[in-house]
Amino acid sequence: MDKLFGTNGVRGVFSEDFTLEFVHDLVLAISTYFKEGRILVGYDGRDSSVVVSKLVCSTLNYAGLDCHLAGLIPTPCLEFATKALGYNGGIMITASHNPPEYNGIKPVASDGVEVSREDEKVIEDIFFKKNWKHNSSTWGSTKNDDRAVQTYLDGIKSQVNVSKIKSRKLKVVLDLGNGAQSVTAIKLCEQLECEIITINQQIDGSFPGRGPEPTPYNLQELSSAVVKNNANLGIAFDGDGDRSILCDNEGMLLSGDKSALLLSNYLLKKNPNSKVVTCMNSGNSIDEIVTQTNSTVIRTKVGSIEVSRKMITENALLGFEENGGFMFGKHNHV
Repeated sequence: MDKLFGTNGVRGVFSEDFTLEFVHDLVLAISTYFKEGRILVGYDGRDSSVVVSKLVCSTLNYAGLDCHLAGLIPTPCLEFATKALGYNGGIMITASHNPPEYNGIKPVASDGVEVSREDEKVIEDIFFKKNWKHNSSTWGSTKNDDRAVQTYLDGIKSQVNVSKIKSRKLKVVLDLGNGAQSVTAIKLCEQLECEIITINQQIDGSFPGRGPEPTPYNLQELSSAVVKNNANLGIAFDGDGDRSILCDNEGMLLSGDKSALLLSNYLLKKNPNSKVVTCMNSGNSIDEIVTQTNSTVIRTKVGSIEVSRKMITENALLGFEENGGFMFGKHNHV
């Protein structure tokens, strides 16, 4: 059977293989999968995202579904808000860390996690057979929903000791990568009363700063800024804000695996007898940490969907990928 979905959603070069006609048909297939209800829609800062979002909303309405537009937000914000605000599903318009000419669509289930691999196949089957449905007697409506960002931030703050963080008066350098986390990361740090230094703050779909993919090779400005400003830490985000690379107070950049190990070690000591899900290509150092806390590690195929869905079925506390993705089950499985 033909494939639409890659590792994370459907992506392509805008106006080449990711055309407006293709988006229309894809959203009709997704609408048929969702069947009915309210769908939360968000998009990243790519130049084509606003145009795509208008087509997504109108197509949802044509299929009889109500579209609630959250606007420009990071992917984790859309996913968390979909679940927390009781939506039937969500659609995130993003190509994540891909080059600027790309865009994509990521359907999100009502539980706040990308639809499963099995459900991707259902959507693909509908798409290729053109077996989508339209209720000609019922048109959906589109309205804005400005609750997503604060709902997301409140969800994060509910999982941390806010007063203790405020008392530390942390100094944080944020490399926002000209991406969607400019909408939320600054606000979160402000609400936690951190002193903030920003790099690449302006949202720009051409990603002129250091590109949409944070790597140890393009984050020297972050490292230098942490040292220069005597900051406690630095954080760099990818284009849609669902992955980050950390920098310690000495300017050392941490790989996704290393930061995940530090977080896992801390959280498992507080929550022993837990489960951790990670990909097959992650290192083996996590095995020692889980042994010390009487916990277990479960490995999956590569992909955040694989990790997230396994976290749900196994009721796992933590999940991570070697590329900087980290999931805390008490917040959301993404």
